[in-house]
Amino acid sequence: MSVLQTDIKFITGVGPKRAEILNKEIDVFTLNDLLRWYPYRYIDRSRIYYIHEIDSSIAYIQLKGQIKSFETFGEGRRKRLVAHFTDGHGFVDLIWFQGIRFIENKYKINQEYIVFGKPNLFNGKWNIAHPDIDPFLNETDRPDGFMPLYSTTEKMKNHYLNSKAMHKIIENAYALIKERLSETLSHDVIEAAKLISFQEAVENIHFPSSSAKLRDAQFRLKFEELFYIQLSIVRYTADRKNKLKGFVFSKVGDNLNMFFKKHLPFPLTNAQKRVIKEIRKDTASGRQMNRLLQGDVGSGKTLVALMCILISLDNGFQACLMAPTEILASQHYETLSNMLSNMNIRVELLTGSTKKKKREGIHAGLASGEINILIGTHALIEDVVQFRNLGFVVIDEQHRFGVAQRAKLWTKNNQPPHVLVMTATPIPRTLAMTVYGDLDVSIIDELPPGRKPVETIHRYDKKRGELYMFIRNQIKLGRQAYIVYPLIEESETLDLKNLEDGYIHMLEVFPEFTVDKMHGRMKPAEKDEVMQRFVKGVTQIMVSTTVIEVGVNVPNATVMVIESAQRFGLSQLHQLRGRVGRGADQSYCVLLTPYEISADTRKRIGIMTETNDGFLIAEADLKLRGPGDLEGTQQSGIPFNLKIADIVRDNDILYLAREIAEKLIEKDPKLEQQEHSVLKQQLSRLGGNRYDWSMIS
Repeated sequence: MSVLQTDIKFITGVGPKRAEILNKEIDVFTLNDLLRWYPYRYIDRSRIYYIHEIDSSIAYIQLKGQIKSFETFGEGRRKRLVAHFTDGHGFVDLIWFQGIRFIENKYKINQEYIVFGKPNLFNGKWNIAHPDIDPFLNETDRPDGFMPLYSTTEKMKNHYLNSKAMHKIIENAYALIKERLSETLSHDVIEAAKLISFQEAVENIHFPSSSAKLRDAQFRLKFEELFYIQLSIVRYTADRKNKLKGFVFSKVGDNLNMFFKKHLPFPLTNAQKRVIKEIRKDTASGRQMNRLLQGDVGSGKTLVALMCILISLDNGFQACLMAPTEILASQHYETLSNMLSNMNIRVELLTGSTKKKKREGIHAGLASGEINILIGTHALIEDVVQFRNLGFVVIDEQHRFGVAQRAKLWTKNNQPPHVLVMTATPIPRTLAMTVYGDLDVSIIDELPPGRKPVETIHRYDKKRGELYMFIRNQIKLGRQAYIVYPLIEESETLDLKNLEDGYIHMLEVFPEFTVDKMHGRMKPAEKDEVMQRFVKGVTQIMVSTTVIEVGVNVPNATVMVIESAQRFGLSQLHQLRGRVGRGADQSYCVLLTPYEISADTRKRIGIMTETNDGFLIAEADLKLRGPGDLEGTQQSGIPFNLKIADIVRDNDILYLAREIAEKLIEKDPKLEQQEHSVLKQQLSRLGGNRYDWSMIS
């Protein structure tokens, strides 16, 4: 057995009890796990400060001087020991709340010490609680280099497993390694990325002797983490493309030609034409298509999807479109039915609300091939839903579906249909390469002609008079407005305007207009009825929760007011803003917040008012919130618990890792070459085989 597999309980300073805590708290079981518990930051201990240099910008400080006197304050549990410490230029108090007798006996007055710790300001005076103290012997003996800091939990600290203790345990663990650590990357990868060895990286990540060596160690270990994620994706992508045959759509026939000549609602943008060409090429190649279509709200993704569906019909196949909510599925059904109303194409809608008799008719029509296009919610993936010849699948707002749900559509035919995944949530390239790395990506990056950018304004919620006057004027011009709230009912924990109060307030403020409300707890039939009234213009003001975030299309709505905008993330604010600006009239989005908002909120609001570019907003959102918080990433099967790399800050390393992985798989698709055996072993050890990237559609 390798020394790296040693149980941590056998490492000096651990033992069975502490081992149990490390197992539960930080998933550390072996010596290898311990060596990969990397520091989260470092402190330069080579510099000694003067006491008069202490200020709030310095997190930790190192001083040289003498203790001039000790004082004890309080009694019992409240007892504390204070040492008055000076470097000849000023005084600072060193404070202990525990181990007082030990400290009094250990440290002597008027001896030179090196003191290290975190400065705190209390009653206008600086102090350092529980500092590290070492005798100062001479200039060459003082602490130097970089001191690593390790993340710890409360339970760990309660058992004296703080950062300093963890460093000592890791030092003991490293001392057990008598032979050189085995390499975890192949020689050609190390050469291509110009990396130091694994041994050097581990040593310098925990015990760096210089900033240059620390940088090299961090680069090596970050690259390795990102490389294995990318290698896993690239390998499975290549495997899927080689193995999975796709239906060949060899021709463009009457359906597409007739639609293009007689029913196209508006001229295609160049971006739409480019995407249709990309999809056309995929579906004619004989390989199964797995493509992600990104496009901002209102960019015309649905029209692109419909034209590709028509190509599948022209080649004798059926198609389906799956949406996450009944409202969105119903809207797609109406949109496609209207566009195809004068063509001999049967379109049906299947949701959880579909009545039994209608459902049975749909099942029969699918099996016989009479139904050409089926639109629906997750009801489409039920086992009882069987197609005669499903060739093309469109999944809208795919992040609302789990991987397993999406994969069920693949089993609806003897070989997988072509899959087009659509999202109006722009995905930054770094995230797309990791979460959707198996999908080819198409982007619609221009809006149809005539669309005006939505004007976004920030207002404080105490000044509503002007806002209400503005909404009234817009409605008098024949327009409509959304008022969005984050909650349905008042919450004791969140001081927010809630939907129920807001609805009553709007009825009082606008008695001359029809005001309606909609939220997620309403039954689908109720929501549909309310939405239809708004679509038809019967309702002028829609008070709603974020249930209207995705897909609802009312071109006449020109005002979006978002109450308590500080409670929403950037991507969600952008999605909500996308509900307006869908017609030719100028539209407005008003972000209401209290006066008191955090710096982060102010940054988010500033980004929203400055740009309508969904990709810029998505990048900013990723930087502010981190990948693990973004909707959909948790169910994607990606190991986001990276130990040292960060896909936002380390995007340059990510691109390099992807590029090297692609070149390697091109030369050795199955990793069969002898020098790549280490890569195969590591992939297996890291669980690379758990992620069936080919099923992430």
